[in-house]
Amino acid sequence: MFRNMAVGLIRTLATDEENPQRAKVRGRITTTEAKAKELRPFIERLITLAKKSLSSAASAAEFATTAPRNSAEWKAWRESDQWHKWNQAISPVVNAKRRAFAALRDKQAVGILFNELAKRFESRNGGYTRVLRLSSYRLGDAGRQAVIEFAGTHDRAKRRKSAAASMPVADSLATEPAPSDG
Repeated sequence: MFRNMAVGLIRTLATDEENPQRAKVRGRITTTEAKAKELRPFIERLITLAKKSLSSAASAAEFATTAPRNSAEWKAWRESDQWHKWNQAISPVVNAKRRAFAALRDKQAVGILFNELAKRFESRNGGYTRVLRLSSYRLGDAGRQAVIEFAGTHDRAKRRKSAAASMPVADSLATEPAPSDG
C-alpha cells in the first residue's frame, strides 16, 4: 500500500499534459492522516538515497563520453582506462537506483526521484515532505483526511516574502519628513 502511495505521490510530478488522469496539484496527494504520517519517512528515505548518489554521478560525469553507443569512438573509450574510472564512479549511483526500484517497483517514479527530486532538495537537510490535516472528514467512515506534499512548492514563508516584496512603497512617504505641529 505504501509503495503505491509513494509512487502516486512521486508520479504527480510527471509532466503528462495529455494524460486525463494527471494530478490537479503537482506533488500532493490526499489520504488519511495516519497513512500520510506513515508514508512520510518512507518517501524521505528514498529522497535521501537519491541525494547521496548526486556526488557520485557528478564525479562520474568527468570520465563519461558523449560518443554514440557502438561507434568507433565509444568502443575506444570502452577499452580505455577512462571507462574503468567511470565504472567505479558510477557504481554507487547504479546501486542506489536499484535499491530505489526495489522499494518502488516503478521505473518512471525512480527516474523522477533521481532526476528531479534529488536535485530539487540537494541543499535541504531533511524535511522534504509535509503533512497537512484537512478540516473535512471522509464520508462513510469519518476518517481524518490529510494532504501529504513535497516541501518547497507551497511554502508560506516564500509567499509572505514575495507578497511583501511586491507591495509598493510610496516614495513620497519614504522621502518626506514627518509633519511637525510647531
